[in-house]
Amino acid sequence: MQKNHFLRKLSSLLILSAVLVLLGTLLGSLGASWNMPGSDQTILFDIRLPRSLGAYLAGALLGLAGGIAQSLFRNPLADPYLLGSASGALLGVGSILCFAYLGNSWLEIIGLNGGAFLGALLGVLASLLLAGGYRSSLRLLLSGVVISVILGAANSLFTFIRPDLFQSIQSFMLGNTSLLNWSGVGLMAIALSLCLVITLIISPVLDALSLGESTARTLGLPLDQLRLILIGILALATGCAVAQTGLVAFVGLAAPHLVRKLSGGRQRVQLIFSCLGGGILLLSSDLIARTVFAPIEIPVGVVTAVLGGLYLLVLLRQTSFRARS
Repeated sequence: MQKNHFLRKLSSLLILSAVLVLLGTLLGSLGASWNMPGSDQTILFDIRLPRSLGAYLAGALLGLAGGIAQSLFRNPLADPYLLGSASGALLGVGSILCFAYLGNSWLEIIGLNGGAFLGALLGVLASLLLAGGYRSSLRLLLSGVVISVILGAANSLFTFIRPDLFQSIQSFMLGNTSLLNWSGVGLMAIALSLCLVITLIISPVLDALSLGESTARTLGLPLDQLRLILIGILALATGCAVAQTGLVAFVGLAAPHLVRKLSGGRQRVQLIFSCLGGGILLLSSDLIARTVFAPIEIPVGVVTAVLGGLYLLVLLRQTSFRARS
């Protein structure tokens, strides 16, 4: 019976995902494309379809990273950017933009996407070094906050040195799905498949950690090694998503909350549903961003911040009401 419930919920989320991808392919800032002449075919399959699939995959990566972060740190307010990956990615983009004019060939090879990915990994590694390892979740969280502040100051320095870069960096900070292409879709699909498979294999450690760290250690699980693997998956998933879409707010934080009731407290199911929920949330936001004020597109990060913030406010109000009663 429980398996049937899971399959029914999974099928519903997959059908909703497919419908949103179809809508994303048909709808654009200039309206819907229902005919299939040559020009419309190019718009559909070379612009809108990779954008829709890319937005969905980026949201799925952020949803998975958010589910891992909240389970790993046992904090419902944890998000994929808490270990300095967001500030690191922004530093990578700022570095490429700031020093590309020097004519370094290796900077051109890395590109903005590569700079964002390397910067995100650098932020996580710096947090690990500052925390003295990965064994203390609280120390790691505090280190992530400190690293975010330091890297944020470095980003401010870039905009001070090169004020002409402010608009480009601001665009990255607000999130952007309009530049997604098939190569980005392929990279995110590979990263999502790898991260999801490994996470599902070692998901029992998250079930054990939900009982408390001391209880989890009595079960004989290699917590330290598995925690390091989960942090690596968190960094990889976040870095891949941020490199392609910029800093999209609230998706990794809100997606696990949206599907928590559907999972029934099972970590493996929670992670799968967080993936699907993140993809649905980001693709829905992208559709709103490109159609509400058409032909003008607003940054998708603004839409996710509004939707995610409103949802969390409602959730907080409901929690406060239940606590009073």
